[in-house]
Amino acid sequence: FGFMVKEEKEENRGSVEFQVFSFTNKIRRLASHLELHKKDFSSERGLRRLLGKRRRLLAYLAKKNRVRYKKLIG
Repeated sequence: FGFMVKEEKEENRGSVEFQVFSFTNKIRRLASHLELHKKDFSSERGLRRLLGKRRRLLAYLAKKNRVRYKKLIG
């Protein structure tokens, strides 16, 4: 997902691809936080919420536009 940083413009912030990219960055940041702070259950809950949101967005994209989905995950 790192390749998308340079491609994205401000007008595309609402696109599914940008949202998935944004959630992925937040997930990585929270995961590294939880490695240090194993008992931070509030952050763990936030991580689960983000994982669910990203999963639902990817399912939506797979259903609506398979080509964009394959490009995003491939």
